[in-house]
Amino acid sequence: MPHYTYVEQPDRIAARFDGVGAIGVDTEFMRERTFFSQLCLVQVSTAEEIYCIDPLGDNDLDAFWSALMKPDWVAHSARQDIEVLYQTAGRMPQTLFDTQIAAALLGYQPQLGYAGLVQELFDVELPKSHTRANWAARPLPDEYLEYAAEDVEYLLPARDRLGDMLDARGRLDWALADSALLLDPALHDVDPAAAIQRLKGARNFRGARRAAAERLATWREQQALRRNLPRQWILKDNVLTDIAYRLPATKADLEHIDGVTPKLVQRAGGELLDAIAAARKNGPSTDPAPARRGPPDEQQRSLLKAMQDLVAECAGDLGVAAETIASKKELAAVVVDGNRESRVFSGWRRDLVGDRLYSMLPA
Repeated sequence: MPHYTYVEQPDRIAARFDGVGAIGVDTEFMRERTFFSQLCLVQVSTAEEIYCIDPLGDNDLDAFWSALMKPDWVAHSARQDIEVLYQTAGRMPQTLFDTQIAAALLGYQPQLGYAGLVQELFDVELPKSHTRANWAARPLPDEYLEYAAEDVEYLLPARDRLGDMLDARGRLDWALADSALLLDPALHDVDPAAAIQRLKGARNFRGARRAAAERLATWREQQALRRNLPRQWILKDNVLTDIAYRLPATKADLEHIDGVTPKLVQRAGGELLDAIAAARKNGPSTDPAPARRGPPDEQQRSLLKAMQDLVAECAGDLGVAAETIASKKELAAVVVDGNRESRVFSGWRRDLVGDRLYSMLPA
């Protein structure tokens, strides 16, 4: 059981991070009833201390967030932690070492969890008994805080051990480069105008239906952001696409669509109809999504198989899983969908195998 300090006034410990080279970071958050994740706890480890920090109190956190972003961060499977902290504090760390990414580059299971990594590296078994706890409740039970502290206890030792192994194999820069990709704000910013891209049911819509789906998806995203509610609480996907398909012109038309409640018509019927009317008049404001492609043809299947074989051969030589270099889904996007922006064509992957893969593509 790790020793930890519970902190209810985070700004009071900001100065303790001055001059600290690296910290381990993890978070606990809730998202069942909100659009944005509600940050409930921040766990930070240094070489000497573990802090369980409460961000929910009525405190000014500016000095704390500023101090927290200065050291090098070590985290495990960090994307969600980065997102919730970025959306809460509006800031990101300057550097990141993701221990899950690092472990995959050493041949461990690509999606190895933190407990599994600690077991592999230190032969220590961590309990996972509070993964579904209500982290927004106060006061937090001691057993919750002990569990939370364990999630950062081994991060810095894991960084040291993984870093040494990666450096010995000439792969440390690979891990740092892949970790740094998680610090791209575009991964975590919310753009209502891009909401149509997540609406799979409208993928094949064209003309006014496409335009209506686009405007309705943007409207829903804006509502979810403003009210901080889950998208599906505003308007379910299937109802949104049904409205876009049917293009109702009146509130009576709206009311005849399954899933459209009288409450929704009363609250937002006018806005929905305005969006549809604008769609009819102006058409889509973005290019429609490409039509869903059928299965790969024989030539594409042959090329995909050859590219997979090359990646598998390279992965075998390195002793890592093939998906650590490029997954079948990534390669299929290259071959079938024509994606030339794949990560396999940049950075260390390009030097390793990406140029050869690119040369296999038809002109």
